[in-house]
Amino acid sequence: MQATFPFQERKEFLIAIDSDGCVFDTMEVKHKECFCPVTIRHYSLQAISKYAREAWEFVNLYSVHRGMNRFPALIKVMDLLNHRPEVRRRNAVIPKLYELREWINGNPKLGNPELSEATIEQPALTDVLQWSESVNESVSKMVQGVPPFPFVHEALSKASPLADMVVASSTPVDALEREWGEHGLSNYVQVIAGQEMGSKSHQLSAISANHYESDHVLMIGDAFSDYRAAKSIDACFFPILPGDEESSWQRFVNEALRRFFRKEYKGSYQEELIDELRQRLPENPHWVISESANEVTKSP
Repeated sequence: MQATFPFQERKEFLIAIDSDGCVFDTMEVKHKECFCPVTIRHYSLQAISKYAREAWEFVNLYSVHRGMNRFPALIKVMDLLNHRPEVRRRNAVIPKLYELREWINGNPKLGNPELSEATIEQPALTDVLQWSESVNESVSKMVQGVPPFPFVHEALSKASPLADMVVASSTPVDALEREWGEHGLSNYVQVIAGQEMGSKSHQLSAISANHYESDHVLMIGDAFSDYRAAKSIDACFFPILPGDEESSWQRFVNEALRRFFRKEYKGSYQEELIDELRQRLPENPHWVISESANEVTKSP
């Protein structure tokens, strides 16, 4: 699959930037006030709402899975709930989402338009589409007037003379265009690529192919999905640390951007930054660790 991007190389360097949780402080409000409540209501998880909320927030905000596309994230949340003893003891009915799993495995682009088309042959996917559309409706009503993090404007302004810049995100394009336009950031970027344009890895590959040397490309993001996208094309990666976004952007302005333009970024400096992100985003939730500890305690 090849996506067509209205992009033309103009400068020696390319900087790709994630949006939610990276440029805008929208991850918490979107997931806690929109995604999670809609999921609990749509899938009738009210009886285990405490555990559903813990699972949703862990997957989407506080783990290595942060930044995952909404459809695989939904499956990950349901799998965590299915394996949690407290949930099983309450005899809660957790959807297995078999049709969604099959659809994900066969599609490189995971967005509502593709899902809508798939419902023609797989009507069972209509329920997931309704969930996703309800999420979008909730987000459009709730997420307004959230400004970019401090130092973002300064960072983009400082980078723009030497670097082409694009948005690489798994958020729907219409939401991205609204948020970037609302806060005067659209003029800094040539392309706003979202969910409908494939994975972030595909976006970066399509935009940067045959245009830039690998160490002339930098991805800025707040999750390991952003790091993997950068790694897929051997690009540099700068993490915006969840919980320390402001200081991360300040560090980018004062330190990292200069190193990138001087080609002194990769190596020990970048690895130190990635290690800091690893410390913030664990692989397993606390209840899985607790269960493992209990098993060890009970062992003879």
